[in-house]
Amino acid sequence: MDPSDRHVAARIDDVVNAVRNRLFRRRGWRPRIVAYTGYGSTRQVRVLARILLAPPDGPPEDIRTAEARQRATRGWRRFLTTPVPDAHVRVRADGRTHHLVGNRRGYVDAVIAAPAGAGFAPGWHDLPIEVDHGRPSELRVLIVGDGPTVGIVSDIDDTVMITHLPRPLLAAWNTFVLRESARVAVRGMADLYARLLADHPGAPVVYLSTGAWNVAPTLTRFLARHGFPDGPLLLTDWGPTNTGWVRSGRRHKEAALRQLAQDLPAVGWLLVGDDGQHDPEIYDGFAAERPDRVVGIAIRQLTAAQQALTTTPSVHRPAMAAVPVVAARDGHGLAAKLRAVGLLGRR
Repeated sequence: MDPSDRHVAARIDDVVNAVRNRLFRRRGWRPRIVAYTGYGSTRQVRVLARILLAPPDGPPEDIRTAEARQRATRGWRRFLTTPVPDAHVRVRADGRTHHLVGNRRGYVDAVIAAPAGAGFAPGWHDLPIEVDHGRPSELRVLIVGDGPTVGIVSDIDDTVMITHLPRPLLAAWNTFVLRESARVAVRGMADLYARLLADHPGAPVVYLSTGAWNVAPTLTRFLARHGFPDGPLLLTDWGPTNTGWVRSGRRHKEAALRQLAQDLPAVGWLLVGDDGQHDPEIYDGFAAERPDRVVGIAIRQLTAAQQALTTTPSVHRPAMAAVPVVAARDGHGLAAKLRAVGLLGRR
């Protein structure tokens, strides 16, 4: 896109970031790779990362090695980042080096195709990634096999994690609060996901949220600590966009679902969310659009007190999609209803 065609918010952001890049580079700062968990099929893999400037003695960082730094960093500092625009990176996959370019906010979101006549092996892989003048790191990716399987798309806030705060304060909470002990897991949800994976070994679990990429290490640590299965996070960038000051969380989720359907065509998704805001409408619309990619919808019902704190009341209407739709207060209730409709084995 021609810079002159960008929204004024993006142009201001670019100018400020350019000044910060010049300042910090004079002080010896160098690019640092923040690697996020990716996913793919035997034919292609989606890699996700961000390139930021960091002090010269800063360690390489991915979702796992970020934990120590995140524990020692106040929440608000996670958002004081200086991205490297249009960064050129190299990713090694299946014996080949792939040259990728990040966007104006430092994000790398690209698809790597498998060599002709070959394919990526199913399972977890660590792909080396490098950037000029920065330390190398590794991208962790989950490759899903070609056979049909069931996967889980899960919302995070109010679906697997409760913050006990009104929606307008969730952003501030994730930004300024460090202590994860203030967040609690929704009862029975980790057990529900474990049982679904026991029925479908190797199935992907994708956590889809409107939260910022800056808090990905915190969310990953929370999920692991409460026994949730490992899986890619699909978050969003809270910075100015080429078209406006902020981006639409709803459109982010809708676009992510469509890309998952395209990237993993053998997977039928169980869509898990809550009725606090737009999840029922988003999931229902996607199931109506792609009934071949959705096996069911599971909605965690908020309590009356939690519902009162949301800014968008739940809209109750008949589902348009011809897929099972279940709702309950927690994971145990959802498990019982999923068993009743044949989406969960009896164990």
